[in-house]
Amino acid sequence: MYNPKSGIATEFIDDAEIRKSLEYAEKNKRNKELIDSILKKAWEMKGISHQEAAVLLECELEEENQEIQKLAKEIKKRFYGNRIVMFAPLYLSNYCVNGCTYCPYHHCNEHIRRKKLSQEEIRQEVIALQDMGHKRLAIEAGEDPVNNPIEYILESIETIYGIKHKNGAIRRVNVNIAATTVENYRKLHDAGIGTYILFQETYNKESYEQLHPTGPKHDYAYHTEAMDRAMEGGIDDVGLGVLFGLNMYRYELVGIIMHAEHLEAKFGVGPHTISVPRICPADDIDPESFSNAISDEIFEKIVSVIRIAVPYTGMIVSTRESKETREKVLDLGISQISGGSRTSVGGYVEEETIEENSAQFDVSDRRTLDEVVNWLLGLGYIPSFCTACYREGRTGDRFMKLLKSGQIVNCCQPNALMTLKEYLEDYASEDTKKKGEEVIRRELEVITNPVVKEKAAEYIDNIHKGKRDFRF
Repeated sequence: MYNPKSGIATEFIDDAEIRKSLEYAEKNKRNKELIDSILKKAWEMKGISHQEAAVLLECELEEENQEIQKLAKEIKKRFYGNRIVMFAPLYLSNYCVNGCTYCPYHHCNEHIRRKKLSQEEIRQEVIALQDMGHKRLAIEAGEDPVNNPIEYILESIETIYGIKHKNGAIRRVNVNIAATTVENYRKLHDAGIGTYILFQETYNKESYEQLHPTGPKHDYAYHTEAMDRAMEGGIDDVGLGVLFGLNMYRYELVGIIMHAEHLEAKFGVGPHTISVPRICPADDIDPESFSNAISDEIFEKIVSVIRIAVPYTGMIVSTRESKETREKVLDLGISQISGGSRTSVGGYVEEETIEENSAQFDVSDRRTLDEVVNWLLGLGYIPSFCTACYREGRTGDRFMKLLKSGQIVNCCQPNALMTLKEYLEDYASEDTKKKGEEVIRRELEVITNPVVKEKAAEYIDNIHKGKRDFRF
């Protein structure tokens, strides 16, 4: 029985409820009256239900589909403006005891080289990332209680936060590691992490168990209930995601929105981010082996519908996607992207050779961070390296209240411009700097609060004079 307030995985992700929603959507995919009523509700920008989202996803009416894209763009603009937050992944270790059939880290893969970064190697990788201009990292590791215990992760976080190189500093460490205990989540919270990220991969229990035949990740309930334990451990910013292409995309879309509904119902705050990766080539993994691959057109609609259904959440697209695909989805809902990424263990100090082969997946967008920043500026976006909310205690429900009220813009806009100015002064190429300075001049005028505008202009001038790390 579907119960969004329940802590039991099969009750807040109820298979019968998902199938009922999909059947309803299929029956009503050309029901203009119903679809228009859902869109009217959606224009209030307070979200829609998983069933309503399923209907919009299935919609076959051209005019309404255009309206869906228009609405997604407006919601993105209202809540996140034209700011795009930049980050990079840092893979610490690819040792893993799980047998996931879609991941090259699976323990039976004898082709991939197993690597684990020492604390000194982490230090060197972080310095390389700082020299690129990054301020926000997402650390990744396979599940291996011997090689990658929680103590190793905690020590790595401490190392990362402790590195100050020239004007560089990692100000926010997000963590993407396997489901763990409330006690361990409490340790991660005390270590000062930003967002805890865990991809469900698929919400279909039967498919999940087939795709994870061995290892602790096989336990569907323990994995699916991880965000509840993270919240109970004090982490109030959590990030959801599914790997589109593993299972039917319609099922996954409904599932991830139900998960968001569950977090709202039980904890009063939904996911800080939702990621939308698609399965892609990797060592020992052929996407053609999976029959549920999705087209670019469907991918764009998924992004649009998630943005409409969960308007407040940040949305992330990685370098799995090409430049062309990333450009298409930016204004449909995406608010965070990676740049200059490596999916090997380390790889920033010195790019990994083909022979070394420790990457989790092939990168489609291989541009440098500066090239990505330059590209975003040319498209009219503000590349943001901001980490202020996390450091000012604006997390969880406090962040969401500001976001939903529209007040967060008084923080986000100036903070984005100030961190962009830091990047331009310390790391940018001449062309990027020229484009960025023009964007800063233009976007300062967008700030409506005269006090905030004046203070932001003052801080930006101080950054030019050599000072760093101002924030609202």
